Amino acid sequence: MSETTRARSDAEPDSAEPDGAAPGDTPAPPAHAPTGAAGWWAGLRPLLIRLHFYAGLFVGPFLLVAATTGLLYTLAPQIDRAVYADVLSAPVTGPAVPVRDQVAAAIASQPGLPVAEIRPAPAPGETTRVSFDANLGETWLRTVFVDPSTGGVHATLDTYGEWLPVRAWFDELHRSLLLGDPGRIYTELAASWLWVLTLSGLAIWVVRARDKRRRNGDGHGRAHRVRRTLLPRDTGPGRARLRSWHGSVGLWAAVGMLFLSATGLTWSQFAGANVDTMRSAFDWTTPSVSDTTLPASATGPAPVGGVAAQADRVLAAARGTGMAGPVEIVPADPGTAWTVAQTTRSWPTQQDSVAVDPASGTVVDQLRFADWPVAAKLARWGVDAHMGILFGVANQVALAALALGIICLVVWGYRMWWLRRPTRGGVAGPPGARSRPSFSAVLTVGAVAVVVGLVLPVLGASLIVFLLVDAVVQSLRREPVAS
Repeated sequence: MSETTRARSDAEPDSAEPDGAAPGDTPAPPAHAPTGAAGWWAGLRPLLIRLHFYAGLFVGPFLLVAATTGLLYTLAPQIDRAVYADVLSAPVTGPAVPVRDQVAAAIASQPGLPVAEIRPAPAPGETTRVSFDANLGETWLRTVFVDPSTGGVHATLDTYGEWLPVRAWFDELHRSLLLGDPGRIYTELAASWLWVLTLSGLAIWVVRARDKRRRNGDGHGRAHRVRRTLLPRDTGPGRARLRSWHGSVGLWAAVGMLFLSATGLTWSQFAGANVDTMRSAFDWTTPSVSDTTLPASATGPAPVGGVAAQADRVLAAARGTGMAGPVEIVPADPGTAWTVAQTTRSWPTQQDSVAVDPASGTVVDQLRFADWPVAAKLARWGVDAHMGILFGVANQVALAALALGIICLVVWGYRMWWLRRPTRGGVAGPPGARSRPSFSAVLTVGAVAVVVGLVLPVLGASLIVFLLVDAVVQSLRREPVAS
């Protein structure tokens, strides 16, 4: 038996056909034309199925890359700790020296470079970080790791903000495939279409299950019907099992995929800029301490030692407000208050910040996370959850499972297409989509594409291109228009 024959014998009948019908059989027409909501769905269904099929076929590689690189990124914290164990840790040989002495040692090792931030050792046995602006590029810093016990320089690395080089590499790989701004278009395309594929797949799967029950009759109880919808089948032809696994896993992963799509778009090149503009317009941006300009009477000649001499005073003032846990100290220009902020992002409430006069140690402004606007809190939690740091290892495990689910969905989708592939060129169309959609369905999807394109231009443009190409292809066929 040839491979093509095996694929055909293994293929499941079209979803529009009754169970047990042969693939070539034509089901009997319904006694009455569908009306109302059923008629609307009958007109939309062919377009929605083709949209899900062709988007999955052509956008699938981008989703596969995004999911694979995302899976690698979720492992980055553990990889960092393994690769940079000697950089991040230092043996405790005695009491820690003052922070000012640690900062002074770091400054001495990088003469002439301004201090960008200071992160005192978060726990005994860990190193203090002092980062410098070395003109390495946007967000990149030169970070000196200091042994708190000796006050000596332990190591020096170029870091991407707080991320060490390995994690920074994974981050850039996931964000842009190491191609810079042009590469960010791939992530925008993947994130934009992920929610479309998710919602269209949900609609197709749920409605198909309902129609199948109506067509065949189902004397089982509600629990059995729900189980048939939520769980994959383990019997029947190979393609039928594949489609069952594809639909069930997609159903379970739907909320996670919608979340990844929404949060991922905030980092995209074009949609991300629109999201930032919208957040600013609605005052949804992350707040910060505001009273940072000091009165002229509070400023004077910089103390001997400059930044190093003031670091202890600023840290003590912040601790005096009740700020606990790891913190980041950001020095400022003369006449401006320094900022101290909590950096623990594995727990969603430790994001307090204060502004401190470095000369006197006076706290001039405070901002508690509890006072953040709700939208800003949700944005903070969403970004941290997408990065796998909101609840530590639990967040990483959830993201890894979701990434593996997306990889499986893409692979299963291609496998199903392969089993139905055409024998003489072309691309096998999805079952149940051979009729033309109604004009109102095309018009509705086109209007949605225009509106969505105002915020998500990559999605809007590609969706309009799909509709135009689909209209041309369907005009060359003789299938009847759906009711």
